[in-house]
Amino acid sequence: MKSHLIVLGLLALAACSAPPTSAPVTSVAQAGPWAGWNDYALPGKRSTVYRMQRDGSRFIVQAQAESSASMFRRRLRVDAAQLARVQFSWRVPGLIARADLAEAEVSDSPVRLVLAFDGDHGRLSARARMLFELAQALTGEPPPYATLMYAWDNHAAPGTVIVGPRTDRVRKIVVETGPSRLGQWLQYDRDLAADYRLAFGEEPGPLIGVALMTDADNTGSRAAGQYGEVRLISRDGKAL
Repeated sequence: MKSHLIVLGLLALAACSAPPTSAPVTSVAQAGPWAGWNDYALPGKRSTVYRMQRDGSRFIVQAQAESSASMFRRRLRVDAAQLARVQFSWRVPGLIARADLAEAEVSDSPVRLVLAFDGDHGRLSARARMLFELAQALTGEPPPYATLMYAWDNHAAPGTVIVGPRTDRVRKIVVETGPSRLGQWLQYDRDLAADYRLAFGEEPGPLIGVALMTDADNTGSRAAGQYGEVRLISRDGKAL
């Protein structure tokens, strides 16, 4: 059972970087900052619903999960030397009562920003390579070398790095915790290279995917979140 859970975790990673042909795509965003983003279903999982809507003068994404987990993602490739910062925002109406990002059985969150990085797969452990090969056989695409997530947790303090309970190739940085800032639009501006070094202890490789993820599959519950535009900023201050 434990190895089965690990493979499911790796399937989620593959979804962040895989091309659209390797899993069902249910819709493609065309409006404003979400052009080129698409829904991406995870094998064996009920899909979270992501809908674009207007919030005043801007387009946002409304996510609604019901015992579900899937991504809303954009594929790209940005060399690590170009990439400096990521800016994003979200609003959460309520937490998932039993969720805990450190525990595999209840590892859900109302909002996550997921960033997939390439790297030297030859540096992976033998166990990680075996699991990557299995995930690739199931999806048609290899998981990314490393995945960094920003997330809202019920318990861990902001700044905490949580190593994925299913695979250490996922590291989560907690940027919000608990209920004190629910219902507010919250803005973030993060140094991606510094956060990657904090989480993985090495320099990042190229960024190959970015995704939103609202999930409530492990707790069998409901979750909702709203996301503002995700902006990748180059070292010379330009939007990528």
